[in-house]
Amino acid sequence: MNHLISRIFSWLRPADHTPAEIQRAKQLIASLDAGGIPLDPSIIVRIAEDLGLEVSRKARMEDTIERIRMAINRY
Repeated sequence: MNHLISRIFSWLRPADHTPAEIQRAKQLIASLDAGGIPLDPSIIVRIAEDLGLEVSRKARMEDTIERIRMAINRY
């Protein structure tokens, strides 16, 4: 019975039309805010580039993450 109810609610929920790049960036920021530690800086740079940001390979990871946060807020 619970499965049927959850299925009905999933049909009624509005579809999420957020672009994949924004969704991935939001997941990154959510995991960092939850206390996660970014292990691979190239993933951070790739997410930033997918958002259209130009990132130097010498840029500090903290600065890049802050720029990703600002890009999400603009969306």
